[in-house]
Amino acid sequence: MRRLALIWISPGPLNSGRHRAMFRRTLKEDIAAVDFRRRYPGMFRRNLPLLVGHQCSDGYGDLAEVVDGGIHRRSATLPHRSRNPQGGIISPAISNWALDGLQRRLAEKFVCRRVEGKWIRLKVGLIRYADDFVITGHSKELLENEVKPLVEAFLIERGLTLSPKKTKITHISQGFDFLGQNIRKYPNGKLLIKPSKKNVQTFLTKVRTVIKGNASAKQVSLIGLLNPIIDGWANYHRHVVSKEVYSAVDTGIWQALWRWCCRRHPCKGARWISARYFHREGARHWVFAADTGELTADGNPRRLRLRKASDVPIRRHTQVRGGANPFDPAWERYFEDRYGLKMVNTLSGRGRLIRLWLDQDRACLVCQQRITATTGWHVHHIVRRVDGGSSARANLVMVHPVCHQQIHSRGLTVTKPAPNRGL
Repeated sequence: MRRLALIWISPGPLNSGRHRAMFRRTLKEDIAAVDFRRRYPGMFRRNLPLLVGHQCSDGYGDLAEVVDGGIHRRSATLPHRSRNPQGGIISPAISNWALDGLQRRLAEKFVCRRVEGKWIRLKVGLIRYADDFVITGHSKELLENEVKPLVEAFLIERGLTLSPKKTKITHISQGFDFLGQNIRKYPNGKLLIKPSKKNVQTFLTKVRTVIKGNASAKQVSLIGLLNPIIDGWANYHRHVVSKEVYSAVDTGIWQALWRWCCRRHPCKGARWISARYFHREGARHWVFAADTGELTADGNPRRLRLRKASDVPIRRHTQVRGGANPFDPAWERYFEDRYGLKMVNTLSGRGRLIRLWLDQDRACLVCQQRITATTGWHVHHIVRRVDGGSSARANLVMVHPVCHQQIHSRGLTVTKPAPNRGL
C-alpha cells in the first residue's frame, strides 16, 4: 500500500487527498460544491484495475485484498457489503484514486471558446479533498448544462454518482460550505472564509454533551476532557477568519459551564459559585480552573485551566506548491524549509530549535560561523525523508540558508556533533 501511496499521494496541484493541507482559494463567479456516493459497488470493484493498474499494475493485487478483506475487529473478521466501507483505512485513498483524472478531463474540455468573435477562457477550476470537491465556473448555465453532465459521466464510469443532498450550484456572493467552513464574497468585495454555522453548532453541541454527561465529575476531570476538544477545533480553523467566531464560542462554553456549576450547588449564590469555580489570572476574572493537587517548582499549587478558543492565534496558511511531492527527492529542500517554518510558529517547535542551536554550540555545521536572527537559518535532515529519515532531533541540524543551498546543490555531507554531557 505504501507503493500505491507514493504514486497517488499528489495526483494534482489542487488536490489535497487527505495529505497535509493543500487548499487553494480560487475565485470564480459560480460554484458547484459536490460530493459523490457509490451507486454500483460491484462496478466500482470491477473498475479497480482501470483506476490502479495503469499506474502500478503490480500493486493491484495488494489493493484488491484490502478491499475484499472485510472488517477486522478484535479476533474476528466481519464481511461487509460495501466494497469501500465508510471510515475504513483504505476509504480516503480509494476515494482519492477514483477522482484522479477529473481535473485533466475538465482541462481538456474547457480550455477556451470563441464567443461573439472573441476567444475567452471558460475559467473552470477544480479543488478537491478526497471525495469532496468544488468546481468553479464563470456562469451557472455552464456548470449546469456542460460541467455537471461531464462529471456525472466521469463518475458513472467508476460506479459512482453525485450525491443530490450534497451537490449544490450557487453564486459566490451567496456563499457555500466546504470542509466545515463557509466561503463567501461579501458586498464590499472581500472574500472571507469563516467557520460554517453548522460546524460551530456541531462543535458546541459536542461540548455541551460532554458537560452534561459529567454532571458529577470533578472540575479538573471535566477540564481535561474539554481542552483537547477545544484545541482541536480551534486549531482546525486557525488559518481563516475566525476571531469573532472564537469569542462567540467561548461565550457559549462559559454559559454551559455556569449552568453546570449552578446545578451542582442549587442552594448557593452566584458569588459563592464564581469564587469556587472561577479564578482571576492577569486581566481575566472568569477563568474556569482547578487545582490538580500537585505543586510547581516554586512550591505553589499547580492549576489546570480551561483553554479558550480565542487564545489560538490566527496564522494564514502558506499554500503548498501544486507540483510539490514529499516523496520526490527533488522537493526535499522545499519541504525542509516548510518544516523549519512550522517549527518557528509552534511553541514546541521553538523549543526544539533552541535545543538544536545549543547542541551545535550556536554555530552552522557547514561554515562554522554563528547562527543568529540576522543570518537566519534552515533546518536540514541528515538522512532525507525520502530515504526513510525522520524528523527526530537526532536527524536534524541547523545551517545557514546559503549553506543549506550548497548542501543540496553540491551534495555535501553533514555530521551531527556528539552531545556534550559534561564531566
